[in-house]
Amino acid sequence: MNNKAILIVEDDPDDIDLIKRALLRNSVVNEVVIVEDGAAALDLFFKKEGRFAGKDSGMLPAVVLLDIKLPKVGGFEVLRRLRAEERTRLLPVVILTSSIEEEDLVNGYRCGANSYVRKPVEFESFVTAMQHLTVYWLLLNEMPPPR
Repeated sequence: MNNKAILIVEDDPDDIDLIKRALLRNSVVNEVVIVEDGAAALDLFFKKEGRFAGKDSGMLPAVVLLDIKLPKVGGFEVLRRLRAEERTRLLPVVILTSSIEEEDLVNGYRCGANSYVRKPVEFESFVTAMQHLTVYWLLLNEMPPPR
């Protein structure tokens, strides 16, 4: 994974396809890495077991798009663990969810999310939202140096 990659943590194949189509529509050429559950996301960062075990962790992505309703390990727990580790503490994490629950919104920020975005239902609105996300997190945002 390169340092301008986008990590998508999403279990719904339709949402994954929607995100990929929106990125393509916005001419995003950055590497896109997809993991389909919270355990795989943690494994990608910490490589203790699973399909990424023993592999070089490489650079961190430019941004993580994190769903909160995930199998194995939920999105909030993934976020808590990322924030608990020095290496991933400052990693930009955007919660990208269809949840309209105010409690989820508050919980996301309490756990350390940098942003909380509700997935628009209409495709063109989703494309526009992804355009804003990618421009900000991939082009405008400046990351602190790695520790």
